[in-house]
Amino acid sequence: MTAHSAPASNPAADLAERWQAALADWVRWWTTAARGAASGSVAEQSAEAMATAMGLQRGEALAALNDKYRKRWETLWGAAAEALAQPPGGGHGMPVVAETPPGDRRFAAPEWDEIPYFALMKQSYLLAGEYLKELAASATIPETEKKRLVFATKQFVDALAPTNFVATNPVVLKRALASEGASLVQGFANLAGDAQRGRISMSDEGAFALGRNLAVTPGSVVFRNELIELIQYRPATARVYRRPLLVVPPCINKYYILDLQPENSFVRWAVGEGHTVFILSWRNIPPELGHLTWDDYLVDGILAAIDVAKDVAGSRTLNTLGFCVGGTLLACALAVLAARSDRSVESVTLLTTMLDFAHPGDIGVYVSQETLAAREPGLLAGQRMHGAELAGAFASLRANELVWNYVVNNYLKGETPPAFDLLHWNGDSANLPGPMYVYYVRNMYLENRLREPGALTMAGQSIDLGRINVPMYIVASREDHIVPWRSAYRTTRLLGGEATFVLAASGHIAGIVNPPAHGRRNYWTNPRVATRSGEWLEHAESHPGSWWPHWGAWLAPHGGAMRRAHRDQGNARFPPLDPAPGRYVLEKAE
Repeated sequence: MTAHSAPASNPAADLAERWQAALADWVRWWTTAARGAASGSVAEQSAEAMATAMGLQRGEALAALNDKYRKRWETLWGAAAEALAQPPGGGHGMPVVAETPPGDRRFAAPEWDEIPYFALMKQSYLLAGEYLKELAASATIPETEKKRLVFATKQFVDALAPTNFVATNPVVLKRALASEGASLVQGFANLAGDAQRGRISMSDEGAFALGRNLAVTPGSVVFRNELIELIQYRPATARVYRRPLLVVPPCINKYYILDLQPENSFVRWAVGEGHTVFILSWRNIPPELGHLTWDDYLVDGILAAIDVAKDVAGSRTLNTLGFCVGGTLLACALAVLAARSDRSVESVTLLTTMLDFAHPGDIGVYVSQETLAAREPGLLAGQRMHGAELAGAFASLRANELVWNYVVNNYLKGETPPAFDLLHWNGDSANLPGPMYVYYVRNMYLENRLREPGALTMAGQSIDLGRINVPMYIVASREDHIVPWRSAYRTTRLLGGEATFVLAASGHIAGIVNPPAHGRRNYWTNPRVATRSGEWLEHAESHPGSWWPHWGAWLAPHGGAMRRAHRDQGNARFPPLDPAPGRYVLEKAE
């Protein structure tokens, strides 16, 4: 700046003045309309029509609800009209009529409180959202339909947040002005790139590569068929337990959730504890394998892996671990072995796994007889359930964090998402074969038949979970929105062996991938497995940090005697085929 330059203006004041000048007429119209709504007229008639369609009775309940919100609207709009009439920086704040929900970071920017127009927009949105959610929760319809209505209402409210649009987000507007539109241009380029990929980028796409900084624990593929690769990891200790550990990850995503970076790899930690670890790498199903069934996943997947792991390790028995739907598949495979009187398995660990689907949590809103029936013919004929569909459904359960947050940052602000290994894995989905998917949804989610002894036949055997008479270690996550922890707790009453139940803090993934070195979060234990989950939690003890060492201490006695570690993977019958992470994990879902 030269000596004769004009003094710098106040960007916040300039921005406020532009916004208020441009929007003054519209705000006056909006204020008039809202006052009409507060006194009745069209808006209240629309609310009554909505309530009637949702099953609410016109009468005292609806009148009380409308009256409650009418008073809050009158307070808000009375103060808003006065505040908006003041010049920029006039010092008139907006009343807090609707509180921002705890943990909601959408309105963290100071402009949402300091500039009257945006303060009004924020308060109006929060108040309208509260009203719609309470209206939906009051619907007198069957409980299953009400859950879907409440979920759909939340999705609608989340989607219409003023933070999600350029013209109504002050942070986006400020960035666009400061960059002279470059942020919007970059945002459009980000949108075009994600459109080609078919998904929203949640992590920097170039930050990670399998075998370079993800899935780098040394090992070899020692078995491969059309459905799985089986990876054996190189020992990291001079002596190892006699019994190996077979890990069954979820088949919806890739196995490396349990082998991310060295500092948070569950596999690397288990190898460091002296276990010979094998892990399944599920195939990302191509079109020619769209015919595979649930039984194929048991026979050619888990049961085949059990045989190979025993052979390579030179052990007649082994320990097993299943994660999420991998745990459901593992429990079914163990029930098949139990029906055959096969004692190959010494113990089972189940991580965030559901076997009783009576209360499936939020994901249940997507599962119904009608939606399955509409797609069942094609899926049974060999169509695939694409990974992107499943990933989108799971993300929508936490739409503000896993959808709209990235819409705003990537597309409206033009930012590149930060490098985050968990979210990189989350976007690396896998396709499932139609018949296998239909079997899973119908028999587990819709009809809940797995918990009933003899209700299902798999691999030629009548399935009874109660015949799985081995020690079990069950981990659930307290904030899990995919496998509610109380549903996971019911597994303690389904299997026949002695149960140890552990409740981890956080959610479906973060509660599991919690290495001890980080010293984060906590977990709860209670040696007494009560009949009710609430009773168990009431008397549970909280421990700081990771549950991994607690599990390690539980597993050690089941590992058998220690023996000298063999540095080579595989054996004469199953020689190494490729170095870890193998080939299948590199295949991408279309």
